[in-house]
Amino acid sequence: MATKTISITEKAYDALLKEKKNKESFTETILRITKKSNKIADCFGALKMSDEEEEAIRSELSEGWHVTQERISNKLP
Repeated sequence: MATKTISITEKAYDALLKEKKNKESFTETILRITKKSNKIADCFGALKMSDEEEEAIRSELSEGWHVTQERISNKLP
């Protein structure tokens, strides 16, 4: 396996060290934390969904939030 040497600040090293799990290499840690895609499906583990399904969920959540905000504003003076 080819390797590369990189320089990072002590602050970045400490942050990476906090993310590192027992017996996990720094390479494994970096790969684990950088594979996150920020998709809602990632929050549910093994849940698989299409982009259209994800958008439908986001839309429903957004609509529910707006309804809740309206209820709150109607009850407050």
